[in-house]
Amino acid sequence: MAAIGVFCASSRVLDRRWLDLAYEVGAEIGRRGHTLVSGGGRVGMMGTVAAGARSTGAHTLGVIPQSLVDLEVADDDADELLVTDGMSTRKTLMIDKSDAFLTLPGGLGTLDELFEVWTTATLALHAKPVVVLDVDGFYTGLLDWLRALVPSGFARAEALDLLVVVDSVPAAFEAVESIAG
Repeated sequence: MAAIGVFCASSRVLDRRWLDLAYEVGAEIGRRGHTLVSGGGRVGMMGTVAAGARSTGAHTLGVIPQSLVDLEVADDDADELLVTDGMSTRKTLMIDKSDAFLTLPGGLGTLDELFEVWTTATLALHAKPVVVLDVDGFYTGLLDWLRALVPSGFARAEALDLLVVVDSVPAAFEAVESIAG
């Protein structure tokens, strides 16, 4: 069983479909016997994925900087809540605690986390799967732009090969489990 680091939006103003997706992913983590490693927040998709995971018995580990704890957005229901001194430490700890990474729709923070784990994978600093769940073409524009970096020499094709892009929850878990073992 794997510890799956999930990156996703923490916005409080999302359409219900994104929260439903997060809950489905969290519930599937528990059904499959995995552990959730999250950003430690209780709001938006981040809080919903944790609630979904707990609904099916998953162990939940949240990693959150003190500044967000001070804003009272910490997931106090997490089985473990690790408080860090900042966002960089949070990402480092999430990378260390996770066996695989699954990126759901999100904004700047989600992209920051995705690029961190993907970049460190391209540098062979870890060999953990990096999976993007591209539901309804959410990431299509970004993925097109990234692919365009290869012919111009700004990215290697091998780097893009490390990013596994899927369009459904079952495919996301098949990818994580086939690579993470």
